[in-house]
Amino acid sequence: MKWIFPFLLVFDIFSKVAALHFIPPLSWGEYPFGGIPIFHFFGISFSLNLIFNTGAAWGLFSGNPGLLFAFRLVILSILGIYLYFYQRPFLKNGAIWLVATGALGNALDYLLYGRVVDFLHFTFWGHSFPIFNLADSYITLGVIALLLMPRHKSLSII
Repeated sequence: MKWIFPFLLVFDIFSKVAALHFIPPLSWGEYPFGGIPIFHFFGISFSLNLIFNTGAAWGLFSGNPGLLFAFRLVILSILGIYLYFYQRPFLKNGAIWLVATGALGNALDYLLYGRVVDFLHFTFWGHSFPIFNLADSYITLGVIALLLMPRHKSLSII
């Protein structure tokens, strides 16, 4: 079952390469914001818009991409050590693998492009949600899974 995480990483990389080649850059205005429209109904819209992010979500660390890259490397190291030394049930390790896969995908962006490639754009009733990519989704899903998992004494390390 662990084979799925390298597949997810490759899927993230492929999606970003495709975004760079086929998706127009973001331009503010009316939906689809210069990008490729996917759907728009009941005030919710989704489009593909290319944008480069030198920080994290909501512009955090945008002035310090090197610091953010170092932080990603620290997180990847900690997660790698944890996954190597602590054998846990697949659900527990699966959530951690999702976070590590997403962090690695965004770290690779920084190495390849000097910034992260984002292209998935939702708006909710006129309010733009931060544009993101698949790696960001992996991180979010992994963290949510970790937060929702029941706590046991035997799993006290995380």
